[in-house]
Amino acid sequence: MAETFIELNHVSFSYTDEEGNVLSRPLQDVNLTIKRGSFVAVLGKNGSGKSTLAKHLNALLPPDEGDVIVNGMNTKDQSLIWEIRKSCGMVFQNPDNQLVSSVVEDDVAFGPENLGVPSDEIRQRVDMALNAVGMYEHRKKGPHLLSGGQKQRIAIAGVLAMNSECIVFDEPTAMLDPKGRREIMEIIEKLHESGKTIVLITHFMEEAVLADYIFIMNDGRLVAEGSPDEIFSGNVNLKEYSLRPPFAAALAGELRKRGMTVPQGIYKNEDLKDYLLTHKC
Repeated sequence: MAETFIELNHVSFSYTDEEGNVLSRPLQDVNLTIKRGSFVAVLGKNGSGKSTLAKHLNALLPPDEGDVIVNGMNTKDQSLIWEIRKSCGMVFQNPDNQLVSSVVEDDVAFGPENLGVPSDEIRQRVDMALNAVGMYEHRKKGPHLLSGGQKQRIAIAGVLAMNSECIVFDEPTAMLDPKGRREIMEIIEKLHESGKTIVLITHFMEEAVLADYIFIMNDGRLVAEGSPDEIFSGNVNLKEYSLRPPFAAALAGELRKRGMTVPQGIYKNEDLKDYLLTHKC
């Protein structure tokens, strides 16, 4: 059995005003476990608490109650904050909010430099990270000259250059066009295949089906979890949580209603296409 990398034990969190009055409780008694080397997706409607959950995994927010353990480190321990963030990097929705330098390679080097990594090793890390996301040839450019998808690749490279074992992606494709979304998801899949632990916060079902395991958040609580087969087989009432099934799963269901013999367990577009091309329905 794979080793636990992240564990949340009875985690609750509230946003408050200056007087300490509770404005919202985006996390309420959340318990979950993420295995080392796994690819998990966290789904939920707007306001469900999934982005607040993501910030807890990177120690950007400390829990009001309960504990968040990342790679054996408790995020409440202020002396471990930088080790936690080094171990579990984060990529946000808007890449412009993460880019800090006027040259791409300098931006990627920013994290390792702040960690005190030797210059020769920084150079190696930057080259490795840029090659991993297909942006090495753009290393001398200014980030402002890049597309949204290219900027997001640079943000990912910055996390890779810190040798993060886990990467939390908080809606990384939300601001991209379909081509940019596909490119980023291809990089995420490759990172998972290389052994990285991936946590993907998303509202795109076609992205969630690529994960090994799925968590569903609703009104601050973890309301369902399981493999994509378990989540999208009909056992979970997605509509109850203002979610929809993946396009392929919905289309397969409609085809069955019309008398076509499409098997259960199809929720990826490629799987449905391959089935329809190779079977007489």
